[in-house]
Amino acid sequence: MSDLQRSFVKAKLAGLPFNLPLPPGTLLEEDEDEAEPLPEPSPDDDSSSASSASSASSTGSTGTIRPSPSKHLFVRPKGYETGRHKTLEPLPWSDFFSQELYLERFTPNAKLTHHVYLTPPGPKGPLFVTHHGAGSSGLSFAVCASEIKKALPEAGILSLDARGHGETTYQRLKHGTQKPLETEDLKSDLVIDLSLEVLSEDMATVVRLTQAKMAWAELPGLILVGHSLGGAVVVDVAKEGKLGNAVLGFAVLDVVEGSAIDALANMETYLSSRPTSFPSVSAGIEWHTRTRTIRNPLSARVSVPSLLCPTPITLSPSAPPLTRSFSATMISKPSSSSTALPSDELITTLFPSTSPLQPSRRTWTWRTNLTTTSPFWRSWFLALSSKFLSAKGGKLLLLAGTDRLDKELMIGQMQGKYQLQVFPDAGHFIQEDLPAKTAGVLADFWRRNEGGVLVLPRKVGEGVVIGGLKKVGDGVEEKAGN
Repeated sequence: MSDLQRSFVKAKLAGLPFNLPLPPGTLLEEDEDEAEPLPEPSPDDDSSSASSASSASSTGSTGTIRPSPSKHLFVRPKGYETGRHKTLEPLPWSDFFSQELYLERFTPNAKLTHHVYLTPPGPKGPLFVTHHGAGSSGLSFAVCASEIKKALPEAGILSLDARGHGETTYQRLKHGTQKPLETEDLKSDLVIDLSLEVLSEDMATVVRLTQAKMAWAELPGLILVGHSLGGAVVVDVAKEGKLGNAVLGFAVLDVVEGSAIDALANMETYLSSRPTSFPSVSAGIEWHTRTRTIRNPLSARVSVPSLLCPTPITLSPSAPPLTRSFSATMISKPSSSSTALPSDELITTLFPSTSPLQPSRRTWTWRTNLTTTSPFWRSWFLALSSKFLSAKGGKLLLLAGTDRLDKELMIGQMQGKYQLQVFPDAGHFIQEDLPAKTAGVLADFWRRNEGGVLVLPRKVGEGVVIGGLKKVGDGVEEKAGN
């Protein structure tokens, strides 16, 4: 560049304003109060669909909307949390259920404390009793429960934690006493019987204990709902008649015998590929949403925390490295908020500088060790299709794809033996991915089976008025108009 050109450029630059342009999305301090909040997503929106809709909206509007300084078109609303984990903070169960119960019972060798979430039904409302899948908890149905309540205000929801899951505890006792074994490891899953017979007996017992706890004179009409392993449990309860005539119908969510047994061959590979720990609960939530294990962030925020438990903070000269611990840096860019270590002030208070010991990092690991449940996997799903078709009561099968149907179920569906609903946009956790749609189907299912009577079309000639008399059955007549 010549001296003449350089002088010309300097003269032009001197006339420009000093302030540099701000990057898109930056909100000036004096304009913060003017930003309008964005509308909240619907319960069935997942991260991918929401982002797709946003992209489509902005693309279609580029030719009609002109940016202006007063509109803040590219500014996040005030109060929007920009940290990666801030929008994935855990939600309390009390946002979705009215109460939780701890129901104790004793067997000759153990003490069980069943933990359940409950929203009691109205005087004439049904009670939806839900059972989660292996490794999940009763909060897997939390968002769906609130949607059921919107669709059926008189309905109640009872969502249980199976033994070895959630906050349900199992403690072995000295035989014939109520004293715990001295060497018992309460967190060990090896001593817990998770056979189908035991789980179905637990479910029936929980319903009876809840009835006693709530002082219900009789059980309300029951709709049993089970996801994955829970589907096998509710089918067994209905098939064996463990809750009698109180069961109006049962719904099975995304599990059929053939595909479930085929999937077991890859189960150990899947479990070994999961992170063994997370630096925080929010990191666990993020892993579930980013891997699309759960596609609805709202549901993940309430259900995932119950799947994790903290590891104790131990004192050691140096903290050992984490083993296959999930960090968001595996998927996204690093961030200073990706870890959840104790604050410097807390460390200084608890561990003064004179102490040679330092606290190791607290991590969060899986509450249920699914690997130890492998001896029961196959027995959970054997003969599931035949039991589903032969059990008494209304039947609903809700799947994420028709490819999951096996031959026996296809024949039964063509014969009209059960109701089939398919949600191809959902993943395996249907009730979490699409809670509002799932709740709508369950509400309609109850309406069709209310009173325990399946409503069928009239037979030919039934209800026809002949000579002032109306035929109401075989060989039975009454006056027309009665």
